[in-house]
Amino acid sequence: MAGNVGLHAVAETTGQFGNNFLKTVGNDKPGNLIMSPLSAQVVLAMAAYGAGGRTATQMRSCLFIPTENEVGQSGYQSLIETLNAVKGVELRLANKIYTASQFEVKPEYKELTSKKFYSSSEEVDFNDPTQASKTINTWCEEKTNKRIKDLITEDCLNSDTKLVLVNAVYFKGQWDKKFNPALTKDRPFHIDEHTTKCVPTMFIKHKLRFGDLPELSARFIEIPYQGDELSMIIIVPYEVDGLQKIQDNLYQVNLKQSLQKSYPSDVELFLPKFKIESTLDLQKTLEKLGMTDMFGEEADFSGISDTPLKVSKVIQKAFIEVNEEGSEAAAATGIMLQARCMIFSAELAVDHPFVYMIVSLTQSSSDDDGDIVSLFSGHVVDPSL
Repeated sequence: MAGNVGLHAVAETTGQFGNNFLKTVGNDKPGNLIMSPLSAQVVLAMAAYGAGGRTATQMRSCLFIPTENEVGQSGYQSLIETLNAVKGVELRLANKIYTASQFEVKPEYKELTSKKFYSSSEEVDFNDPTQASKTINTWCEEKTNKRIKDLITEDCLNSDTKLVLVNAVYFKGQWDKKFNPALTKDRPFHIDEHTTKCVPTMFIKHKLRFGDLPELSARFIEIPYQGDELSMIIIVPYEVDGLQKIQDNLYQVNLKQSLQKSYPSDVELFLPKFKIESTLDLQKTLEKLGMTDMFGEEADFSGISDTPLKVSKVIQKAFIEVNEEGSEAAAATGIMLQARCMIFSAELAVDHPFVYMIVSLTQSSSDDDGDIVSLFSGHVVDPSL
């Protein structure tokens, strides 16, 4: 039962953090975007459990970490177990800690990350940044089916680097009902009020859940993957220039309720194919969200080591491809900590910029309808890029 309580608590936080993360990153990245709120949240939570003082307060608040450590930690453990057990699609969530040679990590922190986050650890020589980055990047490639390459560059690492925390998420799934490639045609896509391009657009007529989100002046549609445990949700604004309103106000919408109130109906769906890669330096994003101390000399990661530490960089790389067969998506997020001085049938034509999410509906207990966990999210402004 404790696992169910924790899973429910943590699954709820993924929605809250995911909305804030999409809004903040989206405002800084006006073009096409793919990111993984889940990847960022999991690896940041792993760091937060080793933080103290104001650093911990800021991180726990921004990540919506449950007050009781046992609830939060068992929740992350259950979430990782639940997602790695999803059937019908390929889904992998993995964590890894890289420590500098002879750097002392507290045994309690090693035990916490190993048991609750299923994170193994490995010593590397950060005095040799070429080999260290190669070691980390090879692990990321293996965990993301070679979709995420070169997450860590040599210039991210140096002799002051003591710890690198990495999370990788990989997903590949086929639609429950595939699009017929013979029906894919070039159709107009309105990038903005003044620019229109013809882009390859898929078509399907099928029973799908869809409805209106008046708070966002938008409509949504859910496209399930095989296995019925994961789906893609697309949110299309009524107006061509309505993308900003969706990102700014998504937190006001209870997508779980909206899905529950809707029911499958015959829909003629026109959806553009798209492929997006993004590389995000997340320091400014996380500072805007309120996690400021972790990057400065006042950082407190005393739960990880007696050596004073601060976060030098948080990077995420993500990839998504959506076609007639289904979707493939991957993301990896790395946090680098370094030593600091003493003194991280209706018709829906998706023909203008839209928000999308790949989500999982976790079942946290027998009498609960489950919680939506956002694995990947972003927006498409120009599918032809």
